[in-house]
Amino acid sequence: MPAKRQSNFELLRIVAMFMIIALHYLVKGNVAAPWSESRTLVNYTAWLVEAFCIVAVNCYVLLSGYFLVESEWKPGRALSLLFQVLFYSLAVPAAMLGIGMISLHDMGLYDWIGFLFPIGTEHYWFATAYLFLYLFAPLLAAGVRKLEKKTLQKVIVLLLLFFSVGKTFLPVAFVTDRYGYDYGWFMCLFLIAAYLRLYGCRWLEEKNHGLWLYMGMCVCLFIVSAAAGFLGENIEALSYYAEMPYTYNHLLCLFGAVGLFMAFRKMRLREGRMAGLIRRIAPYTFGVYLLHEHILVRYEWMNWLRVDAVRERFLFLPHMLWCICVVFLAGILVDFIRTWLFAKGKRLFRRKSVSQD
Repeated sequence: MPAKRQSNFELLRIVAMFMIIALHYLVKGNVAAPWSESRTLVNYTAWLVEAFCIVAVNCYVLLSGYFLVESEWKPGRALSLLFQVLFYSLAVPAAMLGIGMISLHDMGLYDWIGFLFPIGTEHYWFATAYLFLYLFAPLLAAGVRKLEKKTLQKVIVLLLLFFSVGKTFLPVAFVTDRYGYDYGWFMCLFLIAAYLRLYGCRWLEEKNHGLWLYMGMCVCLFIVSAAAGFLGENIEALSYYAEMPYTYNHLLCLFGAVGLFMAFRKMRLREGRMAGLIRRIAPYTFGVYLLHEHILVRYEWMNWLRVDAVRERFLFLPHMLWCICVVFLAGILVDFIRTWLFAKGKRLFRRKSVSQD
């Protein structure tokens, strides 16, 4: 019998997906406009909200590393992930064709290749990076268990020097920097999460220290970016720091994510209906991402929900919350249906296999 999922971590999974939808609303909806284009109070507010949400992707990966380091690796899980991604990649254009939202003339051969091979074409960059992380997880987990604590610390520090330290302090765009949108950064996060699982962090385990670290890093991130955006017009070198803190492998973003992760790790939710509901909903959250980030949908849902009507107005705040709820609930519903279809398909396949035997 599989172990019961921990409701505090499942709640973090849900919160992280809310944050990811908020990020897409702000960035792809152009609500958080570049500093050079807008210096309004509304734009500053949008960037502040983004600062508190930018940690979400790192938190998602930290959750995976935290559990994968001590769990049994199952190749079936990788196949399940692949089929889930493929389902959305093909089902979304099929549904849109079926209801007349698009026509076959709107899509060429390259589009269909992308739908058929979503991992290889990075249709969903997160799914591609995460699948590679999962494939390497048993090797990483075995290596972590073999290493001594101090050796693992050194490995993590060296990786951070490569991925994060240089870009955080030096106004230089490194050729190798993919801003955290790759499996190399995900592996680094895996090792950090594994370290926290095996050895913990005494300071972050003190009451509210994780929450304060998260809030402090996000505020610092916003201040650095806002100041650089303001001063960058006169001092060109500072313009680099205007948007760079809002990348996943920036140290401020990383420490903020670790702080939020540890805050939820310390959280204890009372068993009851709410905890049960959280555990029930959380497994469907990845489907929320796959639905609203499909290449045919990722910009269109902003038009469907009229993001442009509240852009540059403080009404964007309640409108954003409403959009997050709509997108989240739609994604949960669709993935519930997908899960039901997959389960029914598995039962039919097993019955057919048994009858043939």
